Amino acid sequence: MKIMVCLKQVPHQDARLDVRADGTWIQEDNIKFEINSYDTYALEEALRAKDEDDSTEVVAVSVGPDRVTQALRTALGMGADRAVHVNDPEAQGSDALGTAKILAAVAKEENPDIIYAGLMADDDNLAAVPPMLAELAGIASTTGALKVSKANGTVTVDREIEGGSHEVVEVQTPCLIAVQTGLNQVRYASLKGIMKAKKKPLDVKTAADLGLSGQVGAGAAKVKVESISPPPKGDRAEIIEGSAAEAAAGLMAKIKELGLL
Repeated sequence: MKIMVCLKQVPHQDARLDVRADGTWIQEDNIKFEINSYDTYALEEALRAKDEDDSTEVVAVSVGPDRVTQALRTALGMGADRAVHVNDPEAQGSDALGTAKILAAVAKEENPDIIYAGLMADDDNLAAVPPMLAELAGIASTTGALKVSKANGTVTVDREIEGGSHEVVEVQTPCLIAVQTGLNQVRYASLKGIMKAKKKPLDVKTAADLGLSGQVGAGAAKVKVESISPPPKGDRAEIIEGSAAEAAAGLMAKIKELGLL
């Protein structure tokens, strides 16, 4: 079995985010990046399949500038066999559809049995790339996976739906599964794994290599970010004075006043 895992590198959760002077995105210089949290669960699920069957090949794929190599090396250190890095200025500024086109082109070259991806990215929360990727690759897909089991080419997925409910679906391989956080317990890269990762293949491709020259990147994007800004400051907090009993009574009165109870 071959499993392809889609990874995105996003700003570290503790990074200080400042808006660029032109207001189009955040300043990315001098901040730390990490693998998107949803994608770490996708990677772990693929590595567990490899633990069960050592013949399984896990290929980590990511799109982005030079710094993305760090995320891919981390995936290799955790146990992935190979990595593919689409690193091309022409691909920068791609919208969700452009990114999906790139990943679909890689998928068609790799021909995996299963593609794992995170449900969404921590930085934009779009949840758009996985379904688009599946459609472009011509394979079945399901999202919000909280439990995955495989047998005889059939993948059974317990997925989360609106309202906190669950449904169970079955898809035939090849397929794409976009996973929810909490699907598993993500492992750390061991020192031995990190040392081995230095010798594992990490292929670098361009848009032209994938037959996508002129079809991706900022120029081809159908969705563009016009501007971003920090959220407006809200009203100051109201302090309820008095003893514990008085504060509790005041809090209940305020809750009723606001119609929250």
